[in-house]
Amino acid sequence: MAIEEDVIGKAYDANLMRRLVSYLRPYKWKVFLAVFITIVVSALGPLRPLLTMVAIDKYIAHGDYGGLAQIVGIIIGTLVLQSVIQYGQTLVTAWIGQQTVLDLRRELFAHLQELSMRFFDRNPVGRLVTRITNDVEVLNELFSSGIIMIVADVFVILWIFIFMFWTSWKLSLVVLTVFPFLLIATAIFRKKARESYREVRLLVARVNAFLNEHVSGMITVQLFGGEAHTFRQFDKINHDTADANIRSVFYYAVFYPAVEFLSSIATALIVWYGGTLALGSKNGMIAGVTVGTLIAFYQFTEQFFRPIRDLADKYNILQSAMAASERIFRLLDDKTILALPPAAEHIERLRGEVEFRNVWFAYNKEDYVLKDISFTVKPGQTVAFVGATGAGKSSITNLMMRLYEFQRGEILIDGKDIRSLDPLELRRDTAIVLQDVFLFSADVATNISLGNPDIPQEKIREAATLVGADDFISRLPRGFDSQVKERGAILSVGEKQLISFARALAYDPSILILDEATSSVDTESEQMIQRAIEKLLKGRTSLVIAHRLSTIQKADKIIVMHHGQIREQGTHEELLRLGGIYRTLYELQYKEQEVAKAA
Repeated sequence: MAIEEDVIGKAYDANLMRRLVSYLRPYKWKVFLAVFITIVVSALGPLRPLLTMVAIDKYIAHGDYGGLAQIVGIIIGTLVLQSVIQYGQTLVTAWIGQQTVLDLRRELFAHLQELSMRFFDRNPVGRLVTRITNDVEVLNELFSSGIIMIVADVFVILWIFIFMFWTSWKLSLVVLTVFPFLLIATAIFRKKARESYREVRLLVARVNAFLNEHVSGMITVQLFGGEAHTFRQFDKINHDTADANIRSVFYYAVFYPAVEFLSSIATALIVWYGGTLALGSKNGMIAGVTVGTLIAFYQFTEQFFRPIRDLADKYNILQSAMAASERIFRLLDDKTILALPPAAEHIERLRGEVEFRNVWFAYNKEDYVLKDISFTVKPGQTVAFVGATGAGKSSITNLMMRLYEFQRGEILIDGKDIRSLDPLELRRDTAIVLQDVFLFSADVATNISLGNPDIPQEKIREAATLVGADDFISRLPRGFDSQVKERGAILSVGEKQLISFARALAYDPSILILDEATSSVDTESEQMIQRAIEKLLKGRTSLVIAHRLSTIQKADKIIVMHHGQIREQGTHEELLRLGGIYRTLYELQYKEQEVAKAA
């Protein structure tokens, strides 16, 4: 299942970690600085128990208040120094994390722009957005606090061991008697936490998938009265997710008290062992161990178990980062990219000659939607494609724009194989107007120019005037500066279509493709758009996919598609005289129009 991909993978994967660490390479000197600061600051905490031991044994025991004041000053100095160094450490690690995330997001978005439409056909938009936002943010936590803090906790434990054994190896062995139990508790916690983490991630993925699908389809839910049933479905998934989170919290709730209990046991053993020896000693000496040493070991024990608890939290971050990085690298490793020529032919400006030679194309393996397609469009000609839904009309334009790779045959533009041309240059001189117009959350002018700096305001206004869009634009609150909201929410279907025509005209293409541009508008809007089309087609090679045959009667050539094949070609009058598929389609639409008029 697609939604279960979120839980695939290991708690720690060395290969994934190596790839993640490679993103730190440009900032290696800052990483070295962060690690050096971490090593230094991790030693300052365990240093304080040693200073406490010196204060008690050397100064308090002998009534040397001057020396005591000095050692107290040193302790305060170490606290201040530790705070300052930790401040610098936080700044450096946060900077490293943000720079790494910046690079990773940039690489992901650039990779998405290179992928062909075949990739987007099989990957939901919501999942891709999650990769660039949520998953990358998880890695930010790993880079800025996870890795460095894991190193810090490990060095704190290491420094404590060094200082403990340097102070008293006997008391150190007493503390270590609880270590096997700590390892067992940690192993059990890690296993159970991983299982619960997998379950939580799976259920969160199901919640996201359910919300994405049902919020997008809310109009269908409401129109068919499915609110109660939909709510019951969501409520069950929501309850399962809450229960899984509670089970996850349970293991943390058991592990932390277990670590605290072992810490208390270690402290009790120190007091019992040291106290027993103290009762039989002379002058407060415990077989070479002073009272100050006992107090220092009490502090060592407190400090020793704190990073153990912290590492449990970091384990959760590590699990999330491994899952997120696996999904991110799976996306980066996807090579659904159109094959580009090693040395693309440069084109100044297309003349607009289009030729298909025995082209075969399938979206999925051998299930061909275009079969042995051949036709020629001369520069300046208008060629229309008609046929039933699924006949392969839109597939022809998709191949022309190099959105997909065809399996067999040749497509020539101005006599050059389309696969030898730079797709960017090809699309620069080709414009397409789709049935479903996409408008961005920006102003009208930006939606016409798409932010292209080579299209000045004068050209934007001229294009809008030529297609008749300036009339309704002038009625908007701020004219061309009016925000159209997401997907053009404040505009009618016809108005959005006129903006798309102005967009095509502003780019001044040599080849124009109209993909059922008037099929979803009313009669009044169609007449307005038809006038815009006539202005747009003038002097350009045009490929028009039409549902309404009345809009393409003046085309130089009409190609009739049926089940992925060309069945008829000719002008409107020629095809009517032929008495084939086109005549049947025309008569059916004519009858529909007569019935509509009578009604």
